[in-house]
This record gives sequence, C-alpha cells and structure tokens, in this order.
Amino acid sequence: MKFGTKAIHAGVHPDPATGAIMTPIYQTSTYVQTSPGQNQGYEYSRTHNPTRSQLQDAVAALEGGKHGLAFASGMAVVDCIIKLLQPGDEVISTNDLYGGSYRIFTKVFAPLGIKFHFVPMHDMTAVREKVTDKTKLIWVETPTNPLLNIIDIEAAAEVAHEAGALLVVDNTFSTPYLQTPLALGADIVMHSLTKYMGGHSDVVMGALVVNDDALQQRLAFLQNSCGGTPGPQDCFLVLRGLKTLHLRMQRHCENGRAVAEYLQAHPKVEKVFWPGFPEHPNHAVAAKQMRDFGGMISFVLKGDKQEDAIAVLEKLKLFTLAESLGGVESLSGHPATMTHASIPAEERRKAGLSDSLIRLSVGIEDIEDLLEDLGQAIG
Repeated sequence: MKFGTKAIHAGVHPDPATGAIMTPIYQTSTYVQTSPGQNQGYEYSRTHNPTRSQLQDAVAALEGGKHGLAFASGMAVVDCIIKLLQPGDEVISTNDLYGGSYRIFTKVFAPLGIKFHFVPMHDMTAVREKVTDKTKLIWVETPTNPLLNIIDIEAAAEVAHEAGALLVVDNTFSTPYLQTPLALGADIVMHSLTKYMGGHSDVVMGALVVNDDALQQRLAFLQNSCGGTPGPQDCFLVLRGLKTLHLRMQRHCENGRAVAEYLQAHPKVEKVFWPGFPEHPNHAVAAKQMRDFGGMISFVLKGDKQEDAIAVLEKLKLFTLAESLGGVESLSGHPATMTHASIPAEERRKAGLSDSLIRLSVGIEDIEDLLEDLGQAIG
C-alpha cells in the first residue's frame, strides 16, 4: 500500500463484535475470564487494551516495523528506553535535542549511574570519538529540535552497530510520512504522538516501534511493569489523527517551504534554519533520507537580541505563542525560555541555540494569512 492508504487502513480492522468501521473506545480496566487464566487475550488494561492494540499496530505499520508500543507521553517512551540500560552503561546523544530528553538524561538517569555524552552529529567524527566498550545506545533526533540540524541515520546506524549498541531515532519532527528510520538501520524509532501524528493539539501520548522480537519483549515488559500506558480515549484520538497524516504533512511541508523562503528574503531576518535550503550544511543528507523537508522552522533576527524576538512573539496572531508543535494550527515559541529552558544557557549556546532564536511550527492554514501575520509582527 502507498502511504496515504496505509494511514487510513493499516493496522486497524472493523470491530469483530459489531462491525463498527472505526475502532471503538474500550473504556474498561478489566476483562471477564471464563476460568482462572482463561481470557480472550485481554486481562487488565495496563497490560493490553483493544483500542491501544490497534493504535500500536497502526503506528508500527506506518513506520514499516513489526511491533509498536504506546505510552502516556513521549517522555514515558524515553524513560522506558533508557531503562534498558544498567549503571555504568553509556549513551551518545546529539547535543541539539529536545529539552525534556536532556532533562531526564541528566537529572534522572545520570545520577543513577548512566553516563551521557552530548556531541554534534552533523558527521560521525565526534560520535566515533566517544564510543567505548560501554556504549549501549546512540540517540538521534533528525531534524533536531530546534536548530533543524540533519543527522545521517545510515551513518549513525553503522557506528552504533560496529560498537554493538542500539540506535534510537526520535522521528517526531519528520513522522514516517517524511522518513522511516527502521529502513535506514535504526533499532528503535520513537515519537511524541502529541505532535504531528495526533496532529490536533488535543492529546498527549508517545510511541516506539521496533522490528526485533526480543527487544520488543524487553520493552513491553518495561511498559507494563512501569505503567506509563495511555488510556483508550487518547488512543482513539491518535487513531483518528493518523487517518489524515499524509494530507496534513503535505500541507505542512508546502506552507513550511513558503514561510522559510519568505523569512530568508526578509531584510530584518539574519538566519533561517530549515533543511530544505540547498545551503543547509546537511541538505544532501536530508534530500537522501527524507521525502520532503517538513514544517518546522527556526530563525534569528538581525541584531540577535532577545527583546526583539519577544516583541515579535507578542505581536504574532495566527502563530500562537505556545509549547508543543505539529498541530493543524501554527505555533510559535522561544526555545531558550520555553521548550529548552531545562538546558543550561552555556550548553544551549555551545550547540548554537541563541537566546533570540524563534521556533515556528507552521500549520495548515492558508499561506497568505500566515505570511501576512509574520509580516506585521516582524515589521
């Protein structure tokens, strides 16, 4: 099946009890057993729920994987993956990453004895330099948040597998519409389903997808044991969102390109971060592993002053100032004080994240209205 057909049909099936074409919301915590241990595949909803099962199958199908697991948030996914490790193990992560991931790495797991290295990954030189016999995971976001750096997934997989480590790719910004990391060598693909996959800013959820049966069993054990699972209502909302993922992503990409080109030509804008530009440092890699370049854009105003950036954010009307991204509506943010505030200022600046950087999640509104909004805000 082509991607759009998959988005609507893959992983889901009519309800066997009623024939309902849409997956029902199985709002139940427990299930009747005919005899102790004898059930119809479900016994307790923390472990399994029919609505969640169909969502997990649907996400796995879109990523081209065998097994999907859904969680109560993207951070619950990160938590589950890192719990595969033991004290003394090491993780090599991109240095330009979501602030919540950085926070859980450094504030929760580092004190428990897991060592994290944060390095630029525009090429694999810095990654190879940090590989030791204790390296167990290489953690990749691509495009990165919020600087839209591009990491070569195939090259990262080669380094990880040479070291006997797993490669994890956070595919939140791209979705499987734009890239499928498992096909490029990743071992685990994760998502904040809150963002593009759900797509309507009305649910918080996460998911991961793997191909390896033994790895799935380890992760499913942690999912059930630690309990960070989503409810059926939230699963239903994401299932609904997935059915229009291809249509939404196409419009996000079209609008993203128009906004990026508008900002690049604006006399008050110093720099635009968007992987679709030929001059982007890893544009060739993006063109190789992505099908388009997405709707996430960051930019810096001339003068690089935080107060100027805040003034623009306060004037924007359609680009609503809010956390998160990937909804149908356009959003704006100031990473240094919002999504990435948990990363120390020195580390942010070292990675290239200035205090005046503005991040845009370009929605699917009419592009003329979005450009007009940017024009009146920037001046």
